[in-house]
Amino acid sequence: MASTFTKLRHDLGDDLEAQVTRLQREVKSLRKELSKRGSAAYDDTSERAADVYDEVISRIGDAMPQIARQSRVVRKAASDNPVTTAVIGLALVGILAGLLSRR
Repeated sequence: MASTFTKLRHDLGDDLEAQVTRLQREVKSLRKELSKRGSAAYDDTSERAADVYDEVISRIGDAMPQIARQSRVVRKAASDNPVTTAVIGLALVGILAGLLSRR
């Protein structure tokens, strides 16, 4: 009887060791797969971000002459009408203060 019990215990121990070994291999395989997928997702996101950055830079570059012209017009209008500029500036400060006080 003792030998049957010992044999059964030995067989169960071997079976458990084999299962643990299989599980370890599966975990290792899953880790590799997740690493590959994470790397691919990072590369894809990185490429998309670079494309968006290039597009934004291109559009800003194209718009710079127009922005420069408009800023000159605004500066001239502000220097020609200092009282109006001051009133508008105070109104903007009041609006910003009101928005910030709500939070």
